[in-house]
Amino acid sequence: MTPTTAAAKRRATAAGFDRPLLLSARQDLGGWVLRGVGRSLLLGIALTSVLAVAMIFVFIVKEALPFFTGERTGELLTSTSWYPKAEPPVFGALAMVLGSVYVTAGALVLAVPVGLLAAVFLSDIVPFRLRQMIKPAIELLAAIPSVAYGFFAVLVLAPWMQEHLSLPTGTNALNASVILAVMAVPTIVSIAEDALTAVGREVREGAYALGATRAEAIVTVVVPAARNGIFAAVVLGMMRAVGETMVVWMASGNASQVPSPWWDLSQSVRTMTATIAGEMGETVKGSVHYHGLFAIGLLLLAITFGLNIVSELLLVRGRRAAKGGAK
Repeated sequence: MTPTTAAAKRRATAAGFDRPLLLSARQDLGGWVLRGVGRSLLLGIALTSVLAVAMIFVFIVKEALPFFTGERTGELLTSTSWYPKAEPPVFGALAMVLGSVYVTAGALVLAVPVGLLAAVFLSDIVPFRLRQMIKPAIELLAAIPSVAYGFFAVLVLAPWMQEHLSLPTGTNALNASVILAVMAVPTIVSIAEDALTAVGREVREGAYALGATRAEAIVTVVVPAARNGIFAAVVLGMMRAVGETMVVWMASGNASQVPSPWWDLSQSVRTMTATIAGEMGETVKGSVHYHGLFAIGLLLLAITFGLNIVSELLLVRGRRAAKGGAK
């Protein structure tokens, strides 16, 4: 074989690609450098988001620490009175924490049954082509700005509640809960439907082979098998409600009080997010009031961070269960 023929064979292509089968030292070095640059670039992009989250944590903790070093640490979660401009000022955030709990719990009571039933409908009942149209339409609800939901709550839902339900005010915990439920439904439907679909066709066919009807297979087999993903969907929907600001600011009434009786959602409440949004622009930087708002933000951040960890753990367990069932 002549050198020319050997060189031609080394430049031969495989399966129609132009890349030679045998690389020269220069080509090999160039590929190694490009791979290293690409990996470093992608790693830098990923670490940027991690660094941003870490900086947010550090900033909030830094601004909240001066409040906790004072004498008012105990009253933050024990007092329901929030009078930052009184003499002496009072910084009790318990009513706001309970207000967030009220609107979030009310939203979940409304959103979870609707979201779960819609997810079951999309994963096991509706034809595939129709599902491809319905699911994106539901997910479009998440694209509507929260201020638009807030205007609807104030201008439409609040007068309707006052007129038809004979409530003293239409801006109350129930109003905020209804709107938050609408905002949480797309999250619950999307993640729960993915969890139900991940159960696999084999599990459903096994249930049918044992004589189960479609309803029995869904209730006794499919939903229990996807329970971790469904719980994660509920937790993420809860996070959507807990972290919402504009809707609760506009629709909840912003009254720093604990409803009496405790189950009465027709009364006005105030949430942690609404307090921060409403007062941060009027506080003096470095004042006790300023650091107190950051203390509320730190509490809210801890709650949402904990919920996020729980949802991630549930999603990981659901994926492992799905892989184990597929095997």
